Amino acid sequence: MHLIQIFLPLRDDDGSAFPKALYESVRRELTDRFGGVTAFVRSAAVGAWEDEEGRVQRDEVVLFEAMTEHVDHGWWAGYRGELERRFRQDEVLVRASAVERL
Repeated sequence: MHLIQIFLPLRDDDGSAFPKALYESVRRELTDRFGGVTAFVRSAAVGAWEDEEGRVQRDEVVLFEAMTEHVDHGWWAGYRGELERRFRQDEVLVRASAVERL
């Protein structure tokens, strides 16, 4: 079993919040494909990273999680690209972890 996590920004580069409909479409798409999704949308997580000039950048993110038996890397690469387009991002973090259902 694999846990897929998708980190989506809460705001665009100008600081404007993305419309809730964007997140709702992601929720619907993941539910349709994987039979369910968990979305952490009430309180955003804060991400931090160092940019090319060594400055620490911060971003508030919404986390979506889905579980699947098999990771289809081709599908995820295409979907990640679609999310990057929708949310106007250079990169959207999507990661998979092997998990054990208890």
